[in-house]
Amino acid sequence: MQRAFQGFMLALMVAASMGTAVARPVVPAEKRFWSYDGKIPACDNPDVLSRLSDRFHDSESEYWNSSLQIVSYDQVKVSALRPWGLDHIPRNFCEGRAILNDKTVHEVYFSVAEDLGLIGMDFGVEFCLTGLDREYAYAPNCKMERP
Repeated sequence: MQRAFQGFMLALMVAASMGTAVARPVVPAEKRFWSYDGKIPACDNPDVLSRLSDRFHDSESEYWNSSLQIVSYDQVKVSALRPWGLDHIPRNFCEGRAILNDKTVHEVYFSVAEDLGLIGMDFGVEFCLTGLDREYAYAPNCKMERP
């Protein structure tokens, strides 16, 4: 009787472990009912960098009463292409250096995501400049804006 019970418990544990081993099916974002097209602008695309510069300037002037602006970019490159998998919103992570109008250079980390712009109509850009994350939204040292 005890062996039968042990056998039953063993079979139950094996069945339970097999149930958790099966992962959910991955449905690429491009194949959903309301699908994405997977087309994300490149990190060094002038529209992406312009949007980043504009948002930085708006934030600095409105919230921090600062005249800082990004004048140019250097060494912009991709750090990860859709790192969370095909079933998430298409998003690429980028990094580079931003040269400001006060002649300082800051590392810039940013992501470009499909349909996360104004009312979901265009690409969206989230960014962080090292040393200028004043509200610590991406602390420590912009780590939360990296993949």
